[in-house]
Amino acid sequence: MAPARWPLQNDRPVIEIVLRASGGQDLVRRLLADTGAGTRQSAFALILDENDCLQSGAIPIDRIRLGGAYSGSFPVYLVQVRIPPLKFDEPVPVVGVSQVPSGFDGLAGFKFLNRFHYGNFGNPDWFALDLIPGP
Repeated sequence: MAPARWPLQNDRPVIEIVLRASGGQDLVRRLLADTGAGTRQSAFALILDENDCLQSGAIPIDRIRLGGAYSGSFPVYLVQVRIPPLKFDEPVPVVGVSQVPSGFDGLAGFKFLNRFHYGNFGNPDWFALDLIPGP
């Protein structure tokens, strides 16, 4: 399977995910790919607008205290996330916030990106994800 790839946005790496809204409509969201957001052990994989979490029928699972760009206590939801070109369709822990980075619909943190091979794959104008082959 070929990697899923997206052109840089304002010279920054992005990925597109798809959420299923409660009415059955797809919500396509462009996320800043940020390996500095969280760790491999973080309680969250993505940061999205809380309204997107609620519209997609997310299940509240916890609260988390963050420091840094997002500081304070935030809800964590389990959200079904798809990346159709990779046939990725899994529940993902997402922090719901009231404000996302300007020009983006949220952040894909290291815990999410680390599930994939990621990078420019030889093209400096694009960012790409590819599935890591299983055993």
